[in-house]
Amino acid sequence: MALWDRIKDSANTMQTQLNAKKNDLKSGAFRDASMAMCALVAAADGSIDPSERQRVASLIATNEVLKNFAADDLQTRFNDYCSKLTADFDFGKVSVLQTIGKTGKKPVEARAVIQIGIVIGGADGNFDKTEQGIVREACYAVGIAPSEFDL
Repeated sequence: MALWDRIKDSANTMQTQLNAKKNDLKSGAFRDASMAMCALVAAADGSIDPSERQRVASLIATNEVLKNFAADDLQTRFNDYCSKLTADFDFGKVSVLQTIGKTGKKPVEARAVIQIGIVIGGADGNFDKTEQGIVREACYAVGIAPSEFDL
């Protein structure tokens, strides 16, 4: 199986698992951590170009699990996290990882946030090493072994 197909299958599997837990994923901490994760993956290489920002925003708007929240609220939070990361990537990353880390007390939410990162990273069929590294850091922030997600 080609690498492209494995990445696509992995992202689809993660999304299916997320959909199964949709009713458990309604807290503000999950909402905030999910948007932080989306921004972090979008900025994995240290910058966010407008087309990448639009692609991630589109994925957020169509994600079944994230439909638990108002789309305009998600968009605002995503944009705020993107702004933090583009203003000063290293400092913004610390802040964003702290937000993600708040879900560590609830393993279902923590795993879901990591899965969202993988879904967003793999949506273009190229979950590259930089994106994998960012999601790996998020795993440490929530107290989950990256190996659980083959990272």
